[in-house]
Amino acid sequence: MKFKKILTFILSSTLIASFSLSLTKKEQKLYAENPKEVLKVYNWADYIYDGSDPLFDDDEKEIPGIIEQFEAYYAEKYPGRTVSVEYDTFDTNEVMLNEIKTGKTQYDLICPSDYIIQRLMVEDMLEEIDLTKIPNYTQYASKYLQNLFIKNEWDKYACGYMWGTVGLTYNPATVDEEDMKTWTSLWSVDYNKKILIKDSLRETYMVGVMKVYRGELNKARAKYQTGELSAAEYNAILTEIFNRHDKDTLEKVQKTLTNLKKNIYGFEVDSGKNDIVTGKVDINLAWSGDAVFSMDTAEEEDGVLLNYSVPEEGSNIWFDGWCLPKGAKKELAYEFLNFISQPSIACLNMSYIGYTSFIAGDEVLDMVWDWYGDEEGEYTADLTYFFENTLSGTYDTSRMLVKTDTVGRQFTAQYPTLDIVNSCAITEDFGGGNENVV
Repeated sequence: MKFKKILTFILSSTLIASFSLSLTKKEQKLYAENPKEVLKVYNWADYIYDGSDPLFDDDEKEIPGIIEQFEAYYAEKYPGRTVSVEYDTFDTNEVMLNEIKTGKTQYDLICPSDYIIQRLMVEDMLEEIDLTKIPNYTQYASKYLQNLFIKNEWDKYACGYMWGTVGLTYNPATVDEEDMKTWTSLWSVDYNKKILIKDSLRETYMVGVMKVYRGELNKARAKYQTGELSAAEYNAILTEIFNRHDKDTLEKVQKTLTNLKKNIYGFEVDSGKNDIVTGKVDINLAWSGDAVFSMDTAEEEDGVLLNYSVPEEGSNIWFDGWCLPKGAKKELAYEFLNFISQPSIACLNMSYIGYTSFIAGDEVLDMVWDWYGDEEGEYTADLTYFFENTLSGTYDTSRMLVKTDTVGRQFTAQYPTLDIVNSCAITEDFGGGNENVV
């Protein structure tokens, strides 16, 4: 966790009033006829501030978990009414997808990753989302990320929740930093049995593709750096290579991953973020949020500095988003989505789980400055791409001075440069090819 004390802007009647949605007559009738509501939410494990390991406000008072806050908010907004959130968790996209397909539980909100969102859309398993009912999201979610959703037509079925990159968390005391600039180092005998790889289909397959097509990827990057390719053209090439799953590619990737298996310590789902802290391994293939957790924990508990790198061949930019399964209680789901899209709530989530929220806004930028800003810093970061058109003040996000010791570490993991973002591809659903990749 970043810290146990942050500025809080939550649970005031002013906030509740300012973010209330105007109800249609139909909605008012619905609420009047159903005084007690149940909202069923299905999310990743450890992916929301739940108050179990509390954060504190300026008065050193514990801040309630977000679910508890939402239930209190709802009761105050609608006197005489209550909502109870039934909150279940999963550890892989495939577990979540199977649960939704069996229909054993009618969930109102689920939080799948990008390629599963695409699959659910194709299979017509989602309700369309009316973004006008979620004004906090449209106002505060990064316009850059919103535009990516619009470009891929995900905005009709999903609201972004968290996002990030896939890279390598490593110990610079035992690993050459130059080696972490390329995926090929994972095959190096120098790190034999010192590497953990994700037990996750897409991340591991991606590593194999990056190794197989390294030559093509490096040529495209060179043209991008010299201006022969625009950012959009470069990313399009990267995305095409990244998502290849033809027979020839599958055979080559299978062979290269078989060789990789001989060099790694093993596969992991969630333990890797702790194993690199304890020193069991020196390199961990990690989602950026888990990398932040590892770097924070190692530094706070043991004084060990870990780093994070997105190799230069390119990587994956991933998104997790909120969707409404068919039959969901749409109006109640909108209330929840609007509530958690407040910048103040995003701050709590980021403080607790280490991942980067889709939500921008003044409070988030202020928190980022508290964590990483340095008025006398030597490193200048440009975060305009993320915060543009979400701020009320006269902030200059193009020249943010950052603490040097967080560059290539927590700051880079949470807010990668635009160059890194342009070098990352979105995972596409392979449709009928999914079984072949497995």
